[in-house]
Amino acid sequence: MVEREEELRSLLMKVKEESEKVGLKLNIQKTKIMASNPITSWQIDGETMETVTDFIFLGSQITAHDDCSKEIKRHLLPGRKAMANLDSILKSRDITLPMKVCLVKAMVFPVIMYGYESWTIKKAEH
Repeated sequence: MVEREEELRSLLMKVKEESEKVGLKLNIQKTKIMASNPITSWQIDGETMETVTDFIFLGSQITAHDDCSKEIKRHLLPGRKAMANLDSILKSRDITLPMKVCLVKAMVFPVIMYGYESWTIKKAEH
């Protein structure tokens, strides 16, 4: 993370140089940048880098505008799938209610709640 474009350019050049020292090549076409202020076009060594408004990092969606609503919605679909996979078990009369609750807590909640510690929820979304 940097504050100014010059710092970003310097940092990327340093990464590129250090990578080349160990035989790696920084692929500018695959490298993307995100800024809180809009950037229309950004180049390094004559190659244009793509600018994005959000990206997935370690399974969490990072946005330029602190909007977690997309991230929360993104976790609901796999949660619904996990719940659908348990459908026959949850409808079974052979399994007790406490066991069904334990299964949902163990198999559905973690899928939905992964990364929730970093979510910022506004009053309107609450």
